[in-house]
Amino acid sequence: MSPRLLAPWLWLAGCGGEPLQRMIEQPKLEAYEESPVLARRAPPEGTVPRERRFFAPEVRTGLQGGRPDAGYVERNPLPISRELLEKGRRRFEVVCATCHGLVGDGQSIPARNMALRPPPSLHQLSQRPDGYFFSVITQGFGLMPSYAADIPPEERWAVVAYLRALQLSQRAALADAPFEARRKLEQGR
Repeated sequence: MSPRLLAPWLWLAGCGGEPLQRMIEQPKLEAYEESPVLARRAPPEGTVPRERRFFAPEVRTGLQGGRPDAGYVERNPLPISRELLEKGRRRFEVVCATCHGLVGDGQSIPARNMALRPPPSLHQLSQRPDGYFFSVITQGFGLMPSYAADIPPEERWAVVAYLRALQLSQRAALADAPFEARRKLEQGR
């Protein structure tokens, strides 16, 4: 017998005489199938959840006590600092300004090309509590997607703080500016 014809017979002889088991028939776990092996396993020791740094539910959710029925947090729970505002400005300009415009007025090139509904001016929403804006960034609203996976909670609050600064800046009168800044503004006219 030629070696080419002998090879398949030798391979089958190595199976021990049992019928070949097809892969489709072998024991395995199917997607979404109940499993005693994988169900509700405890995470490995030392695992830190993504948003664990903030223990207060208000900071994680933007809601009073973290409960949807309690309403939004009125004021930003993080201490407002220049560093926080700068962080918020950077994130706002990269993520939010594309649609809402650099000053948050809803005027941008993509906004002009939106057929269904342009983004709102964020200045018209200035009476909303800070938790509302945090919640919209977290969960999305209308055509706006959720940015929870892209922006950590601390930076979402930074964006809210910067948005409040933008809203104040767009409503401020010249008399509200410090003397030196007012003088420079008056000379620049």
